[in-house]
Amino acid sequence: MKILVTGATGKVGSRFVTRILAKGYNVRILVRDAAKASLMAEQGAEVVIGDLNDPDTLPPAVRDIDAVIHIAAYFRTFTDNEGIIKTNHSGTVALANAAIAAGVKRFVFVSTGNVYQPNSRRPAREDDAVNINDPRAYSSSKIAAEHELISMHKSQGFDVRVLRLGFVYGDGDPHIEEIIPILKKWKRHSGSRMHMVHHLDVAQALTILLNTDGLNGEIFNVVDDAPISLYELVDSFGLAADTFEAEEGPLAYPFEGIMDTSKLRKMTSFRPLVPSYYVARDLDIL
Repeated sequence: MKILVTGATGKVGSRFVTRILAKGYNVRILVRDAAKASLMAEQGAEVVIGDLNDPDTLPPAVRDIDAVIHIAAYFRTFTDNEGIIKTNHSGTVALANAAIAAGVKRFVFVSTGNVYQPNSRRPAREDDAVNINDPRAYSSSKIAAEHELISMHKSQGFDVRVLRLGFVYGDGDPHIEEIIPILKKWKRHSGSRMHMVHHLDVAQALTILLNTDGLNGEIFNVVDDAPISLYELVDSFGLAADTFEAEEGPLAYPFEGIMDTSKLRKMTSFRPLVPSYYVARDLDIL
């Protein structure tokens, strides 16, 4: 099986590509800057230059490919709504169309748990209604891309699988340290919980969706077994007192960000290799 991976130079993609190369997969990566992919090229990845926002560069990327794992996304600059929508929605659709034209057999789309609304009374499930008009451009762009891909599955028989990630961490990823100042800026409640997933389990879930038949058109959540409070997470860095308000009211949405993974467990062999943040800390794989 020959796989195309997008987003290979990002936090999630770089760690995933390294793992599947080590497993012996034949991997091609789509990047905008070959210099950033030099290590993966040394590890055996075939590097193709292209851009999701330039559809003419996509057919060479998907030529002779059996499956696509589409990880690339734009979210860093939250104020650039036009760029977020263009890359995450339009770019995804362009890649999927190129894949269909090339006869790609399987397309795994990496989405986000941010698509869920905060006011649920239980952990979010894959069949919960999501708001395609969500004012958060990153969320709405991912929802729109999901809808388009599922429509392609229904109308054209395109084998699409969607994986909604929790907050990804581990393997030296600075994601947690980067978000702590944002939590303070947004004045997040210390009792809010974050449902996380280690890079090891992202790779496990993606590999399962890549190789398992009969999952066409399905959407799955992936997170660990133990969502952690923001207070606990930030306090593990000794920064709780500097991050949260001294006086806080009651927590408005206790299930905000909490995701149900029972579907992934029932339909596949997935079980978290890293069931909690504390396990990752104790194993020294943060």
